[in-house]
Amino acid sequence: MPPTQAESVIKNIIREIGQECAAHGEIVSETLVAFMVKAVVLDPSNGFNMDRTLMKSDVQKLVKLCVARLLDNKNPSLDTIKMQVYFDMNYTSREEFLEEHHRVLESRLGSVSREITDNRACTKEELESLYRKIVSYVLLRSGLGSPTDIKIVREATVPAILHEAIPATTQHIDSQLQIAQDQVYRYTAILEKVTKNPLMSKELEPYMLKEALYNVRQYEIFLQIILSDIITCAQEVEIMIKQLGAQLEHLKSTIKSRTAVPTSQVFPIFIALASLWTSFQDETVLISVLSSLTSHLEPFLGTHELLFPDKIMQRLLDDVTVKTDVCRIKEHMEDRVCLTDFRKLEWLFPETIANFEKLLIQYRGFCGYTFATTDGLLLPGNPTIGILKYKEKYYTFNTRDAAYSFAENPENYIDLIKGKAKKNAELIQLLELHQQFETLVPYSQVRDVDKHYIKPITKCESSTQTDTHILPPTIVRSYEWNEWELRRKAIKLANLRQKITHSVQTDLSHMRRENCSQVYPSKDASTQSKREGSSRVPRPQIYIAGLRGGRSKTTHGVKVNLTRAVDET
Repeated sequence: MPPTQAESVIKNIIREIGQECAAHGEIVSETLVAFMVKAVVLDPSNGFNMDRTLMKSDVQKLVKLCVARLLDNKNPSLDTIKMQVYFDMNYTSREEFLEEHHRVLESRLGSVSREITDNRACTKEELESLYRKIVSYVLLRSGLGSPTDIKIVREATVPAILHEAIPATTQHIDSQLQIAQDQVYRYTAILEKVTKNPLMSKELEPYMLKEALYNVRQYEIFLQIILSDIITCAQEVEIMIKQLGAQLEHLKSTIKSRTAVPTSQVFPIFIALASLWTSFQDETVLISVLSSLTSHLEPFLGTHELLFPDKIMQRLLDDVTVKTDVCRIKEHMEDRVCLTDFRKLEWLFPETIANFEKLLIQYRGFCGYTFATTDGLLLPGNPTIGILKYKEKYYTFNTRDAAYSFAENPENYIDLIKGKAKKNAELIQLLELHQQFETLVPYSQVRDVDKHYIKPITKCESSTQTDTHILPPTIVRSYEWNEWELRRKAIKLANLRQKITHSVQTDLSHMRRENCSQVYPSKDASTQSKREGSSRVPRPQIYIAGLRGGRSKTTHGVKVNLTRAVDET
């Protein structure tokens, strides 16, 4: 079937399901219907073949199943899917929300802005009219209220509003989160008791306890996401309050008591204050949206009071110890995986990973082995036991035995979890299985697809040693980098071509060898004469010139006698 024809068929199916639900008094969105269609087709118990074109009977069966599931108002699974669809359609990241908010404001106030910028007021009445337009633009831009209300026209303390709104919203979400977690712990304790006593499973089957657990777990996760955004808002507000105080002090020191201040000095401060004020307003709108989103999630928990009244819960909790997630993790803090037991698998630990907080743990941090072997029980994984790295994905477990069992055959347990998710479509988003079900990827996870490829930065103690000389030295002594030195050597070699080397040899240097002689030691002697006398003769001084040769091949010596005469001495 061509893609355009298949898209047309799907649209017709969605439209027909919506009309059937509306006929029974249930208004459903097209997004919810589309999700339900894909969930029904994925469920193997319904018998739909993904590789075969849907026949007319298949379409009728699909419509019937979808309508039946959408009209089952007492099913926690349907409430979970509705919650996921609503959150996905209404939640955006902080950056995207502020960008869209600014775009909408600019589109709404474009006409008012043009009236102000194009105005050429001259008279007093025209200037007053321009002033009112500016005030109206500021009020509409800030969202403080109607510009016709005189009380609204006055100043509004936005930082003070945030100081009250953020703690109140945080306190409300904390209380709702605590209630949801207490309910999760009770459901988990009961399901643990059921796994140890199989006879109770048939008794609790009509109550849909696991579906209720998935519903509350999803609500808990959404509250944690919203609470994280509100904490970010609180941090931003604290920073902006400090910046606002600094800018106001700067403005006071600039103006002081002067009657006139140059615009080049004061206008940049006004622009900075206006930017801060706009940021305060953005935070106010964001807090309001997050608070509204929180309140709209609460109706998706309505089936719990119908399915589990206090009497039934008290009966099911008899002889049951309710444990929190923190208590479960503390029970196995000392149980760690021994790395020597696994030669071919890589295990990581929180203390050896620098970016552990950013690491994406599969199944949203729940133990995959427990979920697969207990038919869908959600227990939090304990990273201190060990984080298994398998095919560039990371898994945590609630006990060391679960980690060892999962590591023996990971593919088997991964397939079991995938099969369970096909039967309960709400698990696809709850456990973040969108990579295995690409047709059911929520928009919020499509935007964060890059985060799924974060690699751990491992930490370990290591040392290195470098040899002094690994290879024999290859230093060229004759190398010269200086061109002028090379030029000097070249000139020297060129001059040597015109030089001749001469050498001589004398008898004293011929066959020189070491000689030794022996003498008698000198002794003291004395003589005595009658008178003293002395004589002196000239010292002979004879020189021979030309012994070293000359330009001719024959040596000609010249003897010169320089001895002085006796009468000259």
